[in-house]
Amino acid sequence: MRALFIFSLFLLSACASNQTPYVLSTRWKDAPQPAPADYADPASWSALPSRFDAADLVPRKSFLKDNQAESKADVFFIHPTIFTYKPENEYVWNASMTDAALNMRTDSSTILNQATAFNAAGRVFAPRYRQAHYQAFVTEYKEDKAAALDVAYSDVKRAFEYYLAKENKGRPIIIAGHSQGTVHATRLLKEYFDGKELGKQLVAAYIIGIATPKNTFNQIPVCTSPSQTGCFIAYTTFLQGYLPPWHPGTVTELASVNPLTWSTDEGFASKEKNIGGVSYGFKYVKEFADAQNHLGVLWTNTPYVPGRSFVKLKNWHKADINLYYQNIRENAVLRVNTFLSQK
Repeated sequence: MRALFIFSLFLLSACASNQTPYVLSTRWKDAPQPAPADYADPASWSALPSRFDAADLVPRKSFLKDNQAESKADVFFIHPTIFTYKPENEYVWNASMTDAALNMRTDSSTILNQATAFNAAGRVFAPRYRQAHYQAFVTEYKEDKAAALDVAYSDVKRAFEYYLAKENKGRPIIIAGHSQGTVHATRLLKEYFDGKELGKQLVAAYIIGIATPKNTFNQIPVCTSPSQTGCFIAYTTFLQGYLPPWHPGTVTELASVNPLTWSTDEGFASKEKNIGGVSYGFKYVKEFADAQNHLGVLWTNTPYVPGRSFVKLKNWHKADINLYYQNIRENAVLRVNTFLSQK
């Protein structure tokens, strides 16, 4: 049972808040809004290459190294929803940038477990932003959802524009996001990269954790091979044999790239192809999980750790990146190297 306890803790800590999502009773228009951030202030960033932070770490029990100082590319990482719990101040729909407790939750969960997967490929820039509360994704009021996400995206956009003006200097760019971060990353890609001049600097986009149609962009295709550049990777992870309630159960036009093969075909990739995932306590685990595309989603069997027979989880959303951490890490490096060789 100790193994089960440890494994359960991993699930809770991997990529998002460890509290049950709280249902807001206030409408967005009736809620006060926190002030926007000044991205010239380092405190407005979860991760910057100019200082030591959670994005500079590597998993325990691993041979990995933070290579940001030597890298020739940049990673703009947009974190997922951490604001899922009962708000602790008056800002209930969009989080305050000065909420120290939330900032700590963000840094110790998603920045540690997800953004670090890219610190071998490029310098990691991860903005804090007035993230929308989890309620935005489940509310029946579409106008509340749109308003909350618009506020969040306005920060992501300003952070990206600051990064472009002050930091990029023509370097290749990886755009990466998970869940709510992917919602904003997709919008950013459409506005700044898709058919635009900046698209020439796009190494790849890792937009994970949201069902994403293949034709989301006009000129950014789905990645179908490990070294392809100028393309996007998307997948959402569920238990082998399970389809979520929103899925039609038939062939879809959703993009799903297997992170063990970097292919869109439906062939099964065994755990032996998994170089390493990240478990509870930011610990490196070899042959952590298998993967198989199916009708636009990614299927996995329960990760191969002690106590797995007790785990009945069907939705592996929180661990989308953790399960395939090292494969993503090495793939990002490969795509950067390919991009540089082509230029």
